[in-house]
Amino acid sequence: MTADANTIALIYSATSLGVGIILGLAGLGSALGWGLICSKYMEGIARQPEMQPRLLIQMFITAGLMESFPFIVLAFAMYFTFANPFIGGALEAISGLGG
Repeated sequence: MTADANTIALIYSATSLGVGIILGLAGLGSALGWGLICSKYMEGIARQPEMQPRLLIQMFITAGLMESFPFIVLAFAMYFTFANPFIGGALEAISGLGG
């Protein structure tokens, strides 16, 4: 039994759909995170204006850590897109069924 083109196309299409959802949710999470960080920064300045320089530094440190998350997700998405591990597993399973 050999792997037909429909099975491989189905795996690639499902992987592409999953990657799109993953990247969309990572972008949404990043946007919400930036909104929350900046809103809390503005609240802190409104309560204690003399703390503005210290809050600014802490905001940028926190935002930098938060912003690394979409890039990590992007790396996983590129892995699933270009070095699809599901194809190798599917081909091994199909060849195992045939012999």
